[in-house]
Amino acid sequence: MVEPTGAPLIRVLVVEDEPLAAEAHAVYVGRLAGFSLVGTVGTGQEAFRWVTAAASAEKPIDLVLMDMNLPDSHGLDVSRRIRAAGLSTDIIAITAVRDLENVRGAIAAGVVHYLIKPFTYSTFAAKLTSYRHFRVELLGQASVVTQSGVDSAFASLRTPVDLPRPKGLSDSTLGAVVAYLQAEALPVSASQLMEPLGLSRVTARRYLEYLADLSLASRAPRYGTRGRPENEYRWKSAT
Repeated sequence: MVEPTGAPLIRVLVVEDEPLAAEAHAVYVGRLAGFSLVGTVGTGQEAFRWVTAAASAEKPIDLVLMDMNLPDSHGLDVSRRIRAAGLSTDIIAITAVRDLENVRGAIAAGVVHYLIKPFTYSTFAAKLTSYRHFRVELLGQASVVTQSGVDSAFASLRTPVDLPRPKGLSDSTLGAVVAYLQAEALPVSASQLMEPLGLSRVTARRYLEYLADLSLASRAPRYGTRGRPENEYRWKSAT
């Protein structure tokens, strides 16, 4: 499957033993443009089997969202097995574990992001969007990369996504705003969100400004409109 931009969809496997969390992460992936959910599994053994089978079938899994505390193994052990098998699947650690030893272990195992539970959809979306930009930057390089190309790719992973959420912004409304932006080919203003999402102009602008501050949406002045000046916003899908 390919997006209209020509960028291939990123195939994602969710590895999570808690059914509610697994379902939530799967739903989150489904909301994001540019990603395709392959499946969800609850053990390290299943995760390794899925990744290796997909590679053998020449339909590789691009990204694993890896819980660290699995019933049969530690997520880092599974990550090391994937690396030892010579598979290039990327891994994002999703865990409540915060100690420095695990973070260092994740880095050593080639984990590209470390997402600490609990988290909001906006934080999840920001992490995966920055990963997508990183991946597209690398795929766009020639077989021999330049220093500036490498710097640009890794800068994508350092997007400032952990801004505190302003009081009063809900997950459900934020998800609706994100979905609306992703579905629109042209930039939208706060006024355009009022009727379809049932928001006041001020409220719509708060959500749009928050997404712009997270670097998930671009923000630019809208020229040629009567009355008060207005900004327009566009979802930053990787191209």
